[in-house]
Amino acid sequence: MPGENLSRDEARERAALLSVDGYEVSLDVRSAHGEAQGEAQDETQGGGPRTFRSVTTIRFRCNEPGASSFADLIAPSVTAVCLNGRDLDPSEVFDGSRIALEDLAAENELIVDAQCAYSRTGEGLHRFVDPEDGEVYLYTQYEPADSRRVFANFEQPDLKAPFRFEVRAPEEWTVWSNGAGERADGVWRFAETKPISTYITCVVAGPYHYVTDTYERTFEDGTRLEIPLGALCRKGLAPHFDADDVFLITKQGLDFFHDRFDYPYPFGKYDQAFVPEYNLGAMENPGLVTFREEYIFRGKVTRASYEGRANTILHEMAHMWFGDLVTMEWWDDLWLKESFADFMGAFANVGATRFKDAWITFANRRKAWAYRADQLPSTHPITADIRDLEDAKLNFDGITYAKGASVLKQLVAYAGQDAFLEGARRYFKRHAYGNTRLGDLLSVLEETSGRDMTAWARSWLQTAGVNSLTPQVLLSAAGTVDELAVVQEAVESHPELRPHRVAVGLYRRTAEGALERYARAEVDVEGPRTVVAELAGAEVPELVLVNDDDLTYCKTRFDATSLATLREHLGALTDPLARALCWSALWNMTRDALLPARDFAALVLRFAGRESDIGVLQMLHAWAGSALVHYAAPDWRETGGRLLGEGAVRELRDAAPGGEQQLAWARFLASVASGEEELSLLRGLLDGTEKIDGLAVDQELRWAFLAPLAAHGAADEGVLAAELARDDTASGKRHQVRCLASRPSAEVKAQAWAQVVESDALSNALVEATIAGFAQASQRELLAPYAEKYFAVIERVWAERSIQIGMDVVRGLFPSLRDSRETLNATDAWLSAHEDAAPALRRLVLEARDDLARALRGQACDAAAAARQVYCSRSRP
Repeated sequence: MPGENLSRDEARERAALLSVDGYEVSLDVRSAHGEAQGEAQDETQGGGPRTFRSVTTIRFRCNEPGASSFADLIAPSVTAVCLNGRDLDPSEVFDGSRIALEDLAAENELIVDAQCAYSRTGEGLHRFVDPEDGEVYLYTQYEPADSRRVFANFEQPDLKAPFRFEVRAPEEWTVWSNGAGERADGVWRFAETKPISTYITCVVAGPYHYVTDTYERTFEDGTRLEIPLGALCRKGLAPHFDADDVFLITKQGLDFFHDRFDYPYPFGKYDQAFVPEYNLGAMENPGLVTFREEYIFRGKVTRASYEGRANTILHEMAHMWFGDLVTMEWWDDLWLKESFADFMGAFANVGATRFKDAWITFANRRKAWAYRADQLPSTHPITADIRDLEDAKLNFDGITYAKGASVLKQLVAYAGQDAFLEGARRYFKRHAYGNTRLGDLLSVLEETSGRDMTAWARSWLQTAGVNSLTPQVLLSAAGTVDELAVVQEAVESHPELRPHRVAVGLYRRTAEGALERYARAEVDVEGPRTVVAELAGAEVPELVLVNDDDLTYCKTRFDATSLATLREHLGALTDPLARALCWSALWNMTRDALLPARDFAALVLRFAGRESDIGVLQMLHAWAGSALVHYAAPDWRETGGRLLGEGAVRELRDAAPGGEQQLAWARFLASVASGEEELSLLRGLLDGTEKIDGLAVDQELRWAFLAPLAAHGAADEGVLAAELARDDTASGKRHQVRCLASRPSAEVKAQAWAQVVESDALSNALVEATIAGFAQASQRELLAPYAEKYFAVIERVWAERSIQIGMDVVRGLFPSLRDSRETLNATDAWLSAHEDAAPALRRLVLEARDDLARALRGQACDAAAAARQVYCSRSRP
């Protein structure tokens, strides 16, 4: 990726020099059509990459006539460059990623005629050939800086401008862009956009299945708003596309945000495209939001999947205001869009849709992502120091999204919801179609809340790390609570003790055995110890839950009595949010080597079958699997795997027929099956010799069951080929590739490694599938030789491949399953010998190293617990 990076300093210098009046972009994608061969040569023309013509006209001003600057473009070749009527020699001004612009006038016109390359990595203009019917589908994905792979531009968020697109495409195709479009004389022409940033422009083209609807709204002043709605997907997914539900959530979201933002949706139409081989969950292009097509469910899924899709739809919709209407100046303030959108996804889900428990999902799933990211060596403040585009790419992380959203939830509790929303309304009106920094938002929040936002921002937005809150209970002689305090701690590397608005809940068992809250107090926690005066004199609790109702962002700890209560009565907690918070706290303790992995697995086996919230149950399954693979002592893994497998079979058979819990346990069984009994059951469910009442084994579940069979050598290449023939689709191909790479063979591993590391023939989706199949926890010995190979190749891979593929390889192939001190030492040796490696590459390796070190600490904790149990059993009389 040499020459493609852009530094913050360069962007600031260019923004100070230039302002952009508008773009006209003409693309000719008729070359995308062709025979679908399913091989790399389908992507080439005469030995080079398959290309399309891109002609861009940029009109811009320069406030220092005579100065020099540059435009951004990543393209195989440039045919012509014309600046202010002067033809420039492309070989002299274009270096592969930038076009040098000398002697600028006060007003300028730049015309660039280029041959740009179709992408197979999901970056730029991605070209996908559907193996089911040979149809070709295109879509763009740019964030943070890949629009320059499609047209020449000034690739930074603060040089906004209106855009006009026109696209020549095959006759039978439809084309979409940000604005409304019409076809005339063989050309699709689109309405000019409002001023927007380059990274949220978009083009989607192909024989997509398209469904339409309309949103209508009359405001209190009599103003009427009508928004054309569209939803599209590949033709092969049309039978599974529940567009009515997508439109339902969309309309509910538009109503919700109009009510709270007091600023009508500003971008005309609202299309939502579900596209193949997408690297992200979704992208907020105004007027044309793009989603990964996995949000169209080919088989039966749980309510949690529909809730997740609704959350994503609402997250992207919130971006129409937070991010598109008002955009951060540079990627340091990425939180100004992503944190707000992540918060608004859950906020609107609860407030507008059928998913009233979305805050439980947020507490259990999204915050787990944040807690992990905030304890890595690469942790950073929510307002991060983003030096360049590679930094920006890596900062789409759990801190920017989920921690930022958690902090906003804390801000709502701190400032008040009305003040928070009024601040948002003023922010939109003041900065519409502009760019902002942290201070711009804080100033309006200070106006509306009357609170000093500077100190709050310093603690919450400008420092890193997560605090731990632990209850401390002192009892009186009368047998009541004499004093209850909250103890706050921070790690040495990030010592900030933050102000927290928390609720502290006291729980006891009822006569019927339910564990319920009988007392609650809200308190502002500040400093190392805060007394909760309101709870003095209360009955003695069996469980104290700090951060009850999940008002703040922290790691919750338990006192000894509370932990003992949870070990015996966790399933008796009647409040689903409280239960989810306890599970989350127990998982954090497992990751922090405070709770043995086998104890966490035992809690899951004992109480997960009683979990009513399906999203929490599925998260528990994921955590239990991770506990076994990463944090359990090596000599217990076989036993732990057997216990989880047997427990999954038991719960699967006991679950209500046809229900969500049954489906969740079936999928968990597929993820942990290792013993002959479990594998035999899966084989029987596949061939019809076994039946479980109510369990429909659809195509997606068939692939889930085949995965462990392939990984344990019980499904060979022929079986997988037959399954692909049964499901000869893009989804089926991804599943087959993953299963093929998971087979327990040295030859298979060598082939998978070569396909990912030594070749760029695979698309991004197949790279991801191959890596997922390659790294099997049951094949640690087979994978051992690749630890040394990994460190030998990652710098080359990072230099030669796109940043997305580089990230996939560096993260996915790190030898985490060779979990030993030797691997830790090898990682440290690479870091020491490569201090001058790309900072983004070093960050990825440092994060993987930290995960490995954490796993080793967890394994030591688990082994020590086992040793103590053995000692105690031998010491009993």
